[in-house]
Amino acid sequence: METKPSKTSNVPATRREFLKKTAVATAAVAASPLLRPTLYGQAPSANVTGANNRIVLGYIGVGNQGLNIHVNLLKKSATANNLAQAAVCDVWTKRVGAAKALIEKDNADAKVDTYGDYQKLLERKDLDAVVIATHDPIHAPAIIAALESGKHVYCEKPVSRYLDEAFAVHEAVKRTGKILQIGSQGCSAAAWHKAAEMIQAGKIGQLVWAQGFYCRNSKEGEWNKAAVSEDMTPDSIDWAKWLGRVSKRPFKAEQYARWRKFYPFCAGLLGDLVPHRLLPLMLATGKPEFPTRVVCVGTKSIHSDKGTQGAAERDSSEHLQVVAEFPSGLIMTITAGGVAARTPGFAIYGHQASLDIGTSGERIKLLPEKEFADEIEDESLDGLKPIEDFDVHHKNWLDSIRANKQPNCNVDLAVRAQTVISLAEMSERLKVACLFDEKTRKITTGDGKEVPPLTYGSTELS
Repeated sequence: METKPSKTSNVPATRREFLKKTAVATAAVAASPLLRPTLYGQAPSANVTGANNRIVLGYIGVGNQGLNIHVNLLKKSATANNLAQAAVCDVWTKRVGAAKALIEKDNADAKVDTYGDYQKLLERKDLDAVVIATHDPIHAPAIIAALESGKHVYCEKPVSRYLDEAFAVHEAVKRTGKILQIGSQGCSAAAWHKAAEMIQAGKIGQLVWAQGFYCRNSKEGEWNKAAVSEDMTPDSIDWAKWLGRVSKRPFKAEQYARWRKFYPFCAGLLGDLVPHRLLPLMLATGKPEFPTRVVCVGTKSIHSDKGTQGAAERDSSEHLQVVAEFPSGLIMTITAGGVAARTPGFAIYGHQASLDIGTSGERIKLLPEKEFADEIEDESLDGLKPIEDFDVHHKNWLDSIRANKQPNCNVDLAVRAQTVISLAEMSERLKVACLFDEKTRKITTGDGKEVPPLTYGSTELS
């Protein structure tokens, strides 16, 4: 039975309800040493309740996104957000040094400690929260370890590489009571929340379908802008720690620099671009659901990697479309690609009216279906704030920690979106339609045949 939505959670779920639904997943989680509860004991409450208390941050992963976005922006907003940056961790010594230098530059009071092992960083009792901006296989283990050590967490999307890990993260959040924000900053844009209010108020009637797009184009091939440098070597990078649960393999600098191209480390477009559209659209429904059926079709016909000298051919598709069906009857389509950039835009269609939503969540228009034009009036809201913005999403997380409330991209939303993403990856790679049972967590094909979820080592490219 569904629980009633709370004022502080987009997708509520009681612990009892969750445990009933995760009986199948629990055994798999317990069998994985990286997903077992860490040895920090009962997670303590961080001393940050109240708007006037300082939040002390650590960073796990300070590559391009971690350094130039999170470290840099949070340093600039440190005074306004009443926070301190105290520790950084990365498997590449060069990146650790760059992050330390950035934080301490022009800041006489800053003293930053550096680590090559995030478990060592998490042993610190003075850290209230961590920002995780690693590659995808480290997301779930690092989130769980951080939660168990008593830290609140901001982690880049997606919540995990594979589905079993997403459920393990969900359980860890509920068990520890800590705040987890997933880094899909579009979820802090006002239009998605306004859309949820309008939909739940019945202004567009029963939902029928929704569409979203994240398409780019480049001559060199998506993600090949990430430079492969001569100082990326096995001597300077802890390759074994970087691999995490991924099976052992020889060091390759391009896999390290352009990891989103390769299935062992990322679901490609499904792991990078799709979440930025899927999460806000699911949020905008006002009541995100687990999918019942997911189909994904992808193509790799342009061979765009040839545009960059020395670049390896990618494992993942260059263009794809996800179609997800939900229990309410809603059908959602997300299109993503790196070889064609024009898109028709975002929309949510109901039986009585539709919502046209700006790409950055800055505007929303309600347009009645002609059959209901006499009953429903047009509405247009422009200049909505906040727009899609890292600073706004960071602040939402920090405010949520202080108020002990759920952030805009919370774990309940994240686990539902990851189910769509993981089933879409299975559909595309295995060339099947994936049906999902929310109660048993079983995945089947249309003829009832059960399909084991993809995870580490389940295929040659896993």
